[in-house]
Amino acid sequence: MSKTKEVGAVRFAPVILAGGSGTRFWPRSRRARAKQVLTLEGERTMIQETLARLEPLATASDAWVITNAWLHDVIVEQLPKIPEKHVLAEPCARNTAPACALAAFLLEREAPETVLGIFPSDHVVADKKRFTEVIAAGVKLAAAGANIVVLGVKPTRPETGYGYIEQGSSAEGGTDGIHVHRVKSFREKPDMVTAETFLKAGNFAWNSGIFLWSAKTLTAAVREHAPEMAAILEKIAAEYGAKDFAEVFAREYPKCENISVDYAILEQQSAKGEGRSNIYCLPADFGWNDLGSWASLHEHLRDAEEDNVMDGATTGLFAIDASGNYVYAPGKTVALLGVEGLVVVETPDALLITTQERSQDVSKIVRAVHESGREDLI
Repeated sequence: MSKTKEVGAVRFAPVILAGGSGTRFWPRSRRARAKQVLTLEGERTMIQETLARLEPLATASDAWVITNAWLHDVIVEQLPKIPEKHVLAEPCARNTAPACALAAFLLEREAPETVLGIFPSDHVVADKKRFTEVIAAGVKLAAAGANIVVLGVKPTRPETGYGYIEQGSSAEGGTDGIHVHRVKSFREKPDMVTAETFLKAGNFAWNSGIFLWSAKTLTAAVREHAPEMAAILEKIAAEYGAKDFAEVFAREYPKCENISVDYAILEQQSAKGEGRSNIYCLPADFGWNDLGSWASLHEHLRDAEEDNVMDGATTGLFAIDASGNYVYAPGKTVALLGVEGLVVVETPDALLITTQERSQDVSKIVRAVHESGREDLI
């Protein structure tokens, strides 16, 4: 393993999670072209942007990517600075707990003190300078003991699509001027009534899915809370770099439970109570956005003067008595007349027309297409 770049005096290795089946942004996204390898804004793909904002903290050669067989080759192509041996394709999807833990067991073998940062590959960050400051502070805190650091986003609405972090008492002193709270509990995605309660309470944050912990801290937590998974992943990690690694990986990894790191580790650890769990929450106050649907992309791209968004290489937009629409139609002139809240996405082989309100349900279309046997559209 190459020498890691240091944050202060701490060795740091980002782990980018890049699985996914390409359903939320269908028809642009497909199994072999999921949203993290698409250019949804600017000139770089989402996974390229993820790596770029981490480079002030770590060299690309120190980063790892956990993905799937459909996306492996395109990710290797898009991220040439990351060693190909650090881009691991899961034999099957097993949610975030096995993916995060696998990286920890791999690093524990050679550098157990290294702090891992877990970063989803499909987030948007507006303030990259603040992102660097917060992550650097979190890395130091994670290295200061058997600490687990999570990043929480201050809610702006009663959102049912995110998990929540219940924040407890303030941690003494903070970290580099960044206010830190102990974590009381993690909550699953709530219904609307519960989400409204969380918002009014004022001490709940959206769970960003960004976590920081040393390799030895995470492996210890997995051994404690998920011992069967730990045994499987230790067996896989022991073969890394050997000729039989691919065979062992393919045979053993599917035996892992299909479970999120939130439920398998964080919820179990937080149940010990504030004083014993050593879980801390830092504010993700750097313009965080999780682009989870066409509606969220529209929200991200629209401006104050025009809330109709014409995306892609369209040749022109004419809108009369129309508002709140998102259109992706490369090479086309688009005319909107008397419509509100539509999502229109055209690709060479498919056309999606839905509403902003129903854009979270695009996966239902993908399921129907799959059931019809049209694998060419998946």
